[in-house]
Order: sequence, then structure tokens, then C-alpha cells
Amino acid sequence: MMCMNSDLLKSEYNIKESAVRLMNMAEADIKDRFNEIDKIASANTLRVLSAFKRAGVSEMHLGSSTGYGYDDVGRDTLDKIYADVFGTESALVRHNIVSGTHALSSCFFGLLRPGDTLLSVTGKPYDTLEEVIGIRGNASGSLKEWGINYREVDLLPDGSADLEKIAEAITDDVKLVTIQRSKGYAWRKSLSVSDIARIIACVKEKNPDTLCMVDNCYGEFVEEIEPTNVGADVIAGSLIKNPGGGLSLSGGYIAGRKDAIEKISYHLTAPGIGSEVGATLGMNRNMYQGLFMAPHIVAQSVKTAILAARMLELAGYSVCPESYESRHDIIQAVKLNDKEKLCAFCAGIQRGAPIDSFVTPVPWDMPGYNEQVIMAAGAFVSGASIEISADAPIKEPFIAYMQGGLTYESGKIAVLCAVSDILDK
Repeated sequence: MMCMNSDLLKSEYNIKESAVRLMNMAEADIKDRFNEIDKIASANTLRVLSAFKRAGVSEMHLGSSTGYGYDDVGRDTLDKIYADVFGTESALVRHNIVSGTHALSSCFFGLLRPGDTLLSVTGKPYDTLEEVIGIRGNASGSLKEWGINYREVDLLPDGSADLEKIAEAITDDVKLVTIQRSKGYAWRKSLSVSDIARIIACVKEKNPDTLCMVDNCYGEFVEEIEPTNVGADVIAGSLIKNPGGGLSLSGGYIAGRKDAIEKISYHLTAPGIGSEVGATLGMNRNMYQGLFMAPHIVAQSVKTAILAARMLELAGYSVCPESYESRHDIIQAVKLNDKEKLCAFCAGIQRGAPIDSFVTPVPWDMPGYNEQVIMAAGAFVSGASIEISADAPIKEPFIAYMQGGLTYESGKIAVLCAVSDILDK
């Protein structure tokens, strides 16, 4: 493990000696875990590199188009590479998909029609999807306004899927089942690909025609396989999270069955136009290189999360997942039970970030959320959660959700700052 200059940590970051001792103890405890993570990164790097090779990527694919973007070979080839990497028939990778919520919303509106029912089988959806669906607020254009119904099946108390109730809920009107892989703002384990496989098998046994869509945000490349390798019809995510590798400046992806992706593309642009247009405006190079880097960068984030988990365990806090548990996304939750400590933790992460380290995050009314949210994100790309960040809704029991870290070495400095700051409280 890396030796750190304790004098510089103290003078530049005001790190307490007790926090450094916690870090040293934690690194000794978790060093064997890192070998497992490196093996997964190697397997996923081979998967990505092989897809690049099969696509014959060259300098011309990194170029740009303007206007309508007809015949943009870089854009079209990147779609094929994503489909190859995720084991699907087709994919859409676009810089103008503005967020993970936008990617998921495009799937909903592309695949559902008035009278259809959307069924969430992982309980309440992520906060920003509530207004998309129409179960909170009165935003114009929600699924509810378009006559699309919504139901949900809660997870069991242990965080696993309630397969019996899911089977009961699959009626003829349920055209799309949505599965949230990550915990979101919930105190539960994130779903493994094996967990998702069991849900999909349950749905398909009841009705093979019901489409299964996975919100794959924060989960890409954490395991050696993806939900589409175990039967998911569609997956979607954000490029400023895992698959962008810290280099994509914006964007999202959707991958899955060819017929499903075509319908979604017609919603994303216009019927009859679909994926045939869309100028890349100089974004191709970052998106290609970001995908190439993604398996390695995700491994750095997972290592940072495990370090944070172990340090916080040693400091006496409850964490989810615990440091020894297998990982299925890059998110680390810590229950702080105190608003002041929550804000201090997020401020510490911000203080250890490379950008805006002098800024102190404060709770604010963030669009799409029910409660105020505090968000630490000192990132090269604004809001990029693959970079070291932490955020939380301001509500009891005051749980912080930390994720990201472009390098383990820098990630642990941010974790040191956060832990040192809560020790002060």
C-alpha cells in the first residue's frame, strides 16, 4: 500500500493522526480484496479491448460530424461496440442523453403505450423517476398523463426480490418490468447480476413477452457479466458514471434487443429517423477512450469504496455494503445519524477533490428530488459520479452515499478528509 506524507496531509488537509491510523489499519485488513477487484478489471478490459478489435477502430472513428450527422461512422461504430461489450443486438450511445434519468425515461416512453402498465419490482423507483412516472408532483408529460399505469412490488426486508409477489403482479397489461440495480437513496444491498437473473427468470416464466429493463447506473464493469448476459431485454445508464471512464463529458447509453432499441430511438429523435441522425460535435474521442478506460477506473472506485467502508467500520459506523461483502455497484453508504456529521462528511469529500476543493457543499432544493440534497462533487466533469463524490437527501437517519474515485490514491485522500472531519464532530 502507498505510504503517505503525514506532514503534508496535516499541513495541506488538516488530517488528524487518528484518521491516518484508521487508514493504515483498514488497508492492512482489505489488501486481499484488491486482488479480486484487479481480476475483474482484467477480464472486463479484455472484453472491451476485444470489442474494439472486432470493430476495427481507427483514427477516423474518433472524428466528428455536424448538422444532421448522417453516416457518422464513429457514432455508428461506437453503438456496435457497446452492443458487443454488453452482449446485445443493438445500442444507442449519445452525448445528448443528458443523464441516467433521461436514458431511462426514453426507454419508458419508447416501449410503453397508453393502457400499458410499468411494473417496478425493486420497490420505489429512484427519486428523479417519480415525476417521470407521475407518482409525485404534477410535471407535464408524465407516464400517468399519457395513460400509462404504474405498479410496484416492494423488496423483502433483507433487500432481496419478492419473487412470489412479482409472479402474481405479472398480468397481461404489464408490458415492461423495471429493475433498479443500485440501491439509490435506500439502505439496502444493491442487486447482483445473479439476483437480477432470478427476477428475469421469474418474469419470463409468467409471461415471456413482458420486457425486462434494468437501470444499470453505477453497476457497469463491477462484475464480469452484465444484466443483458442473463436475459435483460434492455439496460440503460449514464456516461458520466461507470462506462464513461471519467472522460466522457456528457451522455448516456441504452443497449438491448434490436426491436426495443429501434422503438426507443424513435422517441429519442423522431419516428422514422431514430438512430440515423445525431451530430457528434467532437465527442467521439472522449466516449471511445472513456469506454476503454472504464474497467480500470471502475476498479479504482470499488477499491476506494472498500477502503471507506473499512475505515468507517473501525470508527464505529454502520456501512452498506460492509467491507468484506461482494460488490455490485460503486456506491458506499454510511449511516451517520446526525445532520451535522452528514454535512461534515460531504464537506470532507469535497475538500479532498481536485476541483473546487475550497468550496463547502450545503443542502439545496435540487431539481427532481423530494427533500433537500447535499452534494459534494469536485469533479473535472460537472456532476460526474465516477469521480469522487458524495451526496445525500437531508432526512433521518442521515445516510451519506459516496461513490467514485478516478484513482485509488486520490480517492483515499478524499476519504481521509471525510473521516477526519466526522471524527471532529
